[in-house]
Amino acid sequence: MRNKTTNAGRLSIVLLTIAALSLIVSACAGPSAEQVTYVIADSTGDWGYPSPYTHYPRGPGYVRTSFLFDTLVWKNETGFVPALAEEWEYIEAENAYTFFLRSDVTWHDGERFTADDVAFTIKYVKEHPNPFVTLIGASGIRKVEVLDQYTIKLYLEQPYAPFLNDQAGALPILPKHIWENVEEPETFTGPQAVVGTGPYKLVDYSKEHGTYLYEAYDDYYLGRPEIDTIKFVKVSEEMLPAALKEGSVDAGSIPPEVVDDITASGLTVVRAPYGWNAKLMMNHTTEPLSSRQFRQALAYAIDREELVQITQRGHALAGSPGIMPPDSEWYNPDIVKYDHDPARAQQLLQEMGYVLENGYFTKGGQELRLELITQARFKAVGQFVEQELKDIGIKVDLSTLEGKTVDAKVLNWQFDLAIYGHGGLYEPSILNKVILGEGFNSARYQANETLNQLLAEQLAEMDYAQRKALVQEIQAVYAEDVPALTLYYPDWYWAHDGTVGLYYTQGGVASGVPIPLNKMAFVKP
Repeated sequence: MRNKTTNAGRLSIVLLTIAALSLIVSACAGPSAEQVTYVIADSTGDWGYPSPYTHYPRGPGYVRTSFLFDTLVWKNETGFVPALAEEWEYIEAENAYTFFLRSDVTWHDGERFTADDVAFTIKYVKEHPNPFVTLIGASGIRKVEVLDQYTIKLYLEQPYAPFLNDQAGALPILPKHIWENVEEPETFTGPQAVVGTGPYKLVDYSKEHGTYLYEAYDDYYLGRPEIDTIKFVKVSEEMLPAALKEGSVDAGSIPPEVVDDITASGLTVVRAPYGWNAKLMMNHTTEPLSSRQFRQALAYAIDREELVQITQRGHALAGSPGIMPPDSEWYNPDIVKYDHDPARAQQLLQEMGYVLENGYFTKGGQELRLELITQARFKAVGQFVEQELKDIGIKVDLSTLEGKTVDAKVLNWQFDLAIYGHGGLYEPSILNKVILGEGFNSARYQANETLNQLLAEQLAEMDYAQRKALVQEIQAVYAEDVPALTLYYPDWYWAHDGTVGLYYTQGGVASGVPIPLNKMAFVKP
């Protein structure tokens, strides 16, 4: 009975939070307005202030911002669609894109949007790198030419196959009249920092409670959204099914175990493609993990199929050592698989000079011991990996830390092993980001020149078939070196009440966010 009472109390807190936000909506709308409000639940809550430079640099943070700021192009459930640009063309001879902009767009403060805003944004982002989009280096823009008030031409540094996906379709365009005086974008918050051209305006944000409140922008160029207000509220995964069925929230991510029950209650359930992976990060900058053979031994030691059954209760797909998931058009099935083989793992370690004594490996009198860090959400995965490595003779010290602490340790190479995860496994430019990139989601592995060259070539290859061949070769080389090991791709589900036709975006939101909260679903067709 005590558990039931506790759960009821928690749900009451959720409902009080939603009710408090409803009072804000009513106050903003006036006493006579009949508002259509859509409540979205999120178990984390706070993803940062939803401005392009202050949201937390993960997918949900970007999605919060995308409701306020638009890009040149966008994607829906089938592919690229116009956004701030009505049309665009690629001029191969000049390696340039011309974008023909809409002339009926206004910023939330009423100022008109023009090509000068686009030119300014590109210049600004080069000087102040955006946490989600790169415009410098090989993937960058060499020159910007404003042809007229609503036409702009962007010359690329080199041919870049995923330009629409990674840059034009992901970079939030900033209002020049506001941002030209902002010298420190990472500290720029407040009402002006969230003035965009998107379908919604920010009304309220609470970092403490993890809540966001948006209202429809009346003058949105595609038409005022039919949903008047959107509320993001913090609801635990355990409480969400009850909140959905009770009707206090309209949408949210649900665990696989409740899919049948939620469907039976009349709610709509959508399943994600495999665009997200959990992986074992390895500190390949220090011994013994700097050895490819040692990393291969770890890969053979971990039974990824059993890991899925035990830690994910079967609701996942075992990971590919080549990163890309089996349902991807880019997937290469012909790579080293590292099927579970403890004897092979031990053999590789013994070839390196390790000696098995009393069930554990030593070398030169020193025991083989590794630190494994993880956050609470991956605790069971960490415990499984810990036991698998102990079973072959490697002592492991497992620590469960707060998420941002894990981020910091991984970024600063203060770890041996870490359980980590990221999305974006759609467009293969993600491989460059998570193999060579500088972020905490990346293996930051540059030791293999062949791999480096292949990664550079695939970005510049504009022919689909030839690019696919390069991407498949990348997976094979990466799997051989195994600088990190994808453990599994989870089965993810969202449930909603049908008021909004939520869908998973073709290729993920922007550059690959696997969340079914595309702002186009909230805009009139």
